[in-house]
Amino acid sequence: MKYLLICILLLGLYTPASASEQNLESYISSFDYEARKEMKMNSDGLIKLLMEGKAQLIDIRFHEEYAAWKVGYSINIPINELPKRLNEIDKNKIVVTACPHKDRAIIAMVYLRSKGIKAKYLTDGLIGLAEHLRGDNAEEFVYTMDALKD
Repeated sequence: MKYLLICILLLGLYTPASASEQNLESYISSFDYEARKEMKMNSDGLIKLLMEGKAQLIDIRFHEEYAAWKVGYSINIPINELPKRLNEIDKNKIVVTACPHKDRAIIAMVYLRSKGIKAKYLTDGLIGLAEHLRGDNAEEFVYTMDALKD
């Protein structure tokens, strides 16, 4: 009985400590070319999904960065607050994480996927998104998004 207990305890040391770690290991273990393609979203695709009400844009920059400039129709959940604010994420939509380039957005996307949330990262970053939302594109986007609110 004593040996059985020791074996069980040792086996526990070699298994992931939490479901989250198991999800991350599962995600990484099954990663292939299709998963690589599926985790990405460009600005054109994001704008289309936002206008259809099918996506949620999560700006994962720090509060100061967000206060300095922001893209409308995003919510700010800094990457270091993400674990405590998962309840603010709409799990019925495609979640797209974004930062000015894409480094933090990729980290946030992997974390959300490890939690079972269908997430993508914005490949051209918030700077690329801002480029797309100029002039007539901005007018059409804002008009459509405002209509979705009503």
